[in-house]
Amino acid sequence: MTVTEIILLLLKITGAVVVFIYGMKMMGEGLQKVAGNRMRAVLGRITGNPVTGILTGAFVTAVIQSSSATTVMVVGFVNSGLISLAGAIAVVMGANIGTTITSWIILLGMGGTLEKFILPLILCAVALPFMMSKKSKNKSVSEFVIGLAVLLVGLQFLQDAIPDLSSNEAFLSAMARWSDNGFLSILIFIVIGALLTAVVQASSAVMAITLVMCANQWIGFDVAIAIVMGQNIGTTLNANLAAVVANSNGKKAARAHLLFNLIGTVFTLILFYPITHLIANVTESLTGVGIYTSTKAEVASVLPLAITIFHTLFNVGNTIILAFFIPWLIKIVNWLVKTPADEAEEVTQLKFIGGGYMNTAELNIQSVQSEIVNFSRRVLRMYSFLPEMDKASEKEFDELLTRTEKYEGITDHMEIEIAQFLTKVSEGDLSNESSQRISAMLRIVDNLESIGDSIYHMAILKKNQREQGIKFSNDCRDNLVKMYQLVEKSLEVMDHNLNQPYNEINLDIAYLAEEHINSFRNQLRNQHLEAIKTGAYTYQAGTAYSGMYALYEKIGDYVINVSEAIDIENSQKNLEYNMIKNK
Repeated sequence: MTVTEIILLLLKITGAVVVFIYGMKMMGEGLQKVAGNRMRAVLGRITGNPVTGILTGAFVTAVIQSSSATTVMVVGFVNSGLISLAGAIAVVMGANIGTTITSWIILLGMGGTLEKFILPLILCAVALPFMMSKKSKNKSVSEFVIGLAVLLVGLQFLQDAIPDLSSNEAFLSAMARWSDNGFLSILIFIVIGALLTAVVQASSAVMAITLVMCANQWIGFDVAIAIVMGQNIGTTLNANLAAVVANSNGKKAARAHLLFNLIGTVFTLILFYPITHLIANVTESLTGVGIYTSTKAEVASVLPLAITIFHTLFNVGNTIILAFFIPWLIKIVNWLVKTPADEAEEVTQLKFIGGGYMNTAELNIQSVQSEIVNFSRRVLRMYSFLPEMDKASEKEFDELLTRTEKYEGITDHMEIEIAQFLTKVSEGDLSNESSQRISAMLRIVDNLESIGDSIYHMAILKKNQREQGIKFSNDCRDNLVKMYQLVEKSLEVMDHNLNQPYNEINLDIAYLAEEHINSFRNQLRNQHLEAIKTGAYTYQAGTAYSGMYALYEKIGDYVINVSEAIDIENSQKNLEYNMIKNK
């Protein structure tokens, strides 16, 4: 072949792969639109239950037609703390199973089983929205059907683009040299499969290329299996790239994905020849063609089926075996990726009620009380960022603002999780005291979340002050520092009360702290009104200043609400009083 012919051939093959990938992408996007946000919601609810995680990973990957998309999504969820590391590992295991669905679609397409339906599929897809309605969901179903048709067209293009090299002596000689090195050849083609998948960025496309090469007698059975094994390693690249900017938990999830596939590959290599003979026997029982005994043309006709069976067995078998060793995988990735001390606290996952619901109401309530104490500590930590912002450089300020925003998301999530758990507990048979405690806890988490929101709002006010170049006078700065300290004292009192047995706290200190906040706020408000009259500072600076001390006082209101809720005996009376006061 001339250089021009080689270039044209490569362009044809590349174009066919692009059409194939586009069809697969279109299928996945269509199904995702039909499902709406359910896929992300399903993933977001995963706990450490390995069976649930594996089934969810398999289902989501089968729907969106991309194991890489699933694992990248999981890395993002682990990074934000929405999924535990154990749950994430289970999901990526399931994702490997889900990706085998695409292999069977490719196999059916290669056999011509679906090829004859390409035009009818496109016709139905175009007509569907008009036959039923013009709802976006029906259009998304059409998009999925068209995507399937485009995928099959791309597969046909790929088959047509690859030339018949079965009689090319130079090619056959080269393949013989690469393939006749025993076990070393297997290792070489594993590396080739991994690199090819990393370059193409689509394991299903590499699977399609592998099956077409088998059907065209380019490669033999053992070589094809080695490429498929390498493809499973190469597909982990996307998740590890996504984890570059993730926190340690996100990196751990990505490393666990790589480790899972590496262990599965090593395990399969140890039993390589028994496994290949097993696949050959299964294929022969289904087709009557012996991979090691039939003619080359006959073997080529059944190799795609054999490779697809191996791909399915490889992923399902590895998942079943390694699912029992998830705790060990976690230990290994914890050793590989160290968690910085300041990052350990920045996780959304609950500590005390993540294990599920217990039958004994008292144990459940005690777990929630421990979780609320943990919630309070998060809020206190978040509050400590505010004075650091005042003396931070631009870069440091941006980092603190990002952390504050992350903590605000953590408080939102903790409130939802704790409230949902308490609602579930309240459905049981409870004593009057337990019912009162649950009501109190619901008030507490609501107010703790409001404190988190207010702290984040304060950070935004500080950001706006910086961007607008507003400078406070020394007196104003000192007043805001004092207001911060008064609220800090009330937060410490609140945290102390949360650590005490409910019904056994003394609210006198909490009320005293609240009184100091309100009194100082009133003093600042009077001073502010006088300063506005005399023009002591600009209107813009005055607005920023008054907004800050008023927000500090608002935080103090939420803090006293928490302490009052802890005092169960008087909580209803306090609630009614506050409702009257706020009218």
